[in-house]
Amino acid sequence: MNQSVPLEIDVHTLDEMRRSGLPVTILDVREPGEIAICRFQDSINIPMNTIPERLDKVPSGGTLVVVCHLGMRSQQVAVWLRQQGYDNAVNLRGGIDAWARQVDRSIPVY
Repeated sequence: MNQSVPLEIDVHTLDEMRRSGLPVTILDVREPGEIAICRFQDSINIPMNTIPERLDKVPSGGTLVVVCHLGMRSQQVAVWLRQQGYDNAVNLRGGIDAWARQVDRSIPVY
C-alpha cells in the first residue's frame, strides 16, 4: 500500500489539490437521484453497489477521491478499492455535504 497517499482527506485539502492542478479524479458513489440534486463537475459517477462489476471503469492514475453524501459510503468504497490494489483511493471526509457547506456554497445541500 502506498503510505504517501492518506486514506482520508478533508474538503479543504481537495480544494487545494484541485486548484494546484494535481491529477485528481472524483469518484462519486451516490445513487442517481442524489447526483441529480448536486454533484461535482467532471466526476465519475458509479453507485456504490455497482463498483465491483464496474471496477474496469475506475481509473488507477492520479489521486482517486471517493465521495458520497456524508463520507460513510465513500469510506467503505475507498477501503475496498485499496484492498483491490487501488493505492490511490482516498475518502473525502464529510462528503459532498461538507464541500457544499465549507467550499462551494452554490451547491445545494440535502
